[in-house]
Amino acid sequence: MGVNVAVVGVTGAVGIEILRVLEKRDFPVDELRPLASSRSAGKEVVFRGKEIRIRELTQDSFEGMNIAFFSAGGDISREFVPYAIEKNCVVVDNTSAFRMDDDVPLVVPEVNANKIAGHNGVIANPNCSTIQLVLVLKPIHDAAKIKRVVVSTYQAVSGAGLKAMDELKKETEYVLSNEDEYDRSIFPHQIAFNVLPQIPQDDAFLQNGYTSEEMKMINETKKIMDDDSLRITTTTVRVPVFRGHSESVNIETKEKISADETRDLLSKAEGIVVLDDTSRQLYPLATEAAGKDETFVGRIREDDSVENGLNLWIVSDNLLKGAALNAVQIAEKLL
Repeated sequence: MGVNVAVVGVTGAVGIEILRVLEKRDFPVDELRPLASSRSAGKEVVFRGKEIRIRELTQDSFEGMNIAFFSAGGDISREFVPYAIEKNCVVVDNTSAFRMDDDVPLVVPEVNANKIAGHNGVIANPNCSTIQLVLVLKPIHDAAKIKRVVVSTYQAVSGAGLKAMDELKKETEYVLSNEDEYDRSIFPHQIAFNVLPQIPQDDAFLQNGYTSEEMKMINETKKIMDDDSLRITTTTVRVPVFRGHSESVNIETKEKISADETRDLLSKAEGIVVLDDTSRQLYPLATEAAGKDETFVGRIREDDSVENGLNLWIVSDNLLKGAALNAVQIAEKLL
């Protein structure tokens, strides 16, 4: 028996991917209801070979819907999720609006699917960088008990949406053509051929010197791993890559676990592919991860500067496992 599915923010980068993932995984959709702002209402999306008209998002959009995917920004989620819940429509929310609410499960299915059953109408999809991180940390934590994690991210511009991808493309063309400075609207500085240690690009730094993205990774990881004793520090960085987030991760564990043991452990973990053969220059790349469902891990080596240390390189498609795929996997578990 099929279910009725609403997709809020269907014209955005994540909304587009949600449609693709629903179709690819043969999710049992009976009725699809694409929802967006008034600017997009009346346009059409294609789903399973059929053109479906986009409707304007309103308070009444969720009548008869069973599941709603939200990916239109935190303000939209805070305003409209309650209307979905009123209609007995379960929400999988891809924004930060409810992630840290005590009564809202924050879920990566391979890590804590058991939390889904305790939902009160909304289940939160974690931050894209958090998802690929905890997917790798969980097996190591179970085996050797992680004490401390240091993460530096190299995040693709698609994490800031379709307009950010367009800005990178156009600004690159300007720089290569020796044109005057590009009139950018998304990033505070040139992103082409550059690295920006500020995510999100439109937020002020917090009082502690961190960005909100960095604090999301810290707080969400502790919640998903269900361990407040974890010590985590992060630096999140935007790089001129279209798709695929990369992370350099340093881990200190309570118990000794070797690089070989870590490779073997992760190679058996759900959703993870180990690419780690330096003799053949084999390691995860954003260009190779783009469009793939798995999270890739490589450059696994022991950190000799501490007693029980590991270094890893983690890469995943931020629009798939980092967003749309994880959301649909949550919905699959709901069913």
